[in-house]
Amino acid sequence: MNTDLISYYHDRAKEYDKVYLNPAEQTDLQTATQLFQTLFYQKMVLEIACGTAYWTDRIAKTAAAVDAIDANKQMIEIAKGKIGADNVVFHVADMYAFVPEKRYDGLFGGFIWSHIPLQDLDQFIDTLQNWLMPDSILVFIDSNYVENTYHDKKNIAQTDEYGNTYQMRMLESGESYLVLKNFPTRDFLLQKLSRIATEIECIDLTHYWILSAKTKAARDK
Repeated sequence: MNTDLISYYHDRAKEYDKVYLNPAEQTDLQTATQLFQTLFYQKMVLEIACGTAYWTDRIAKTAAAVDAIDANKQMIEIAKGKIGADNVVFHVADMYAFVPEKRYDGLFGGFIWSHIPLQDLDQFIDTLQNWLMPDSILVFIDSNYVENTYHDKKNIAQTDEYGNTYQMRMLESGESYLVLKNFPTRDFLLQKLSRIATEIECIDLTHYWILSAKTKAARDK
């Protein structure tokens, strides 16, 4: 069974945007959009794992600029074809190896937290502070468990030795993947982000959770 996330999203790229068409999730998507446009107003934003630029497009409407990265070239090509805004630049880059030329005062991660292995989270979170100035806005959105939906607890197919959970996913092509998909608790999110941030807020929508925070100054590490 294929477990490679980059291969999965390469193969899923052309159908990926359909995930945002679920009628039941439209209210959550609108609420999240309004919140992000407020939080990132006039910010220089780094978006990690931007995918096909659903959120890039919305954040760029109020941000000063957005540098959007994704490890998947297929996703970036689709994103470039959708957005022609002057304040958006796309890069093919693996977030685990990304070395920016500047620091940002905003960072956004849409549906990427759940794909980070638990054993790698602390190192990843510490890296975020190297990309951001003190008092920068840090925002993540990801999936809640919701009964009788794709993200029902019943759809967890496997749990590994670190506590990571996996879902079976089938693409329109019929290709199957075992995909890492974690569902953190509020307390877990607060504990992890407190390493580098203050003013941490968690918002529970019906289908998603949203976390926002401000990065600490270096002296507060």
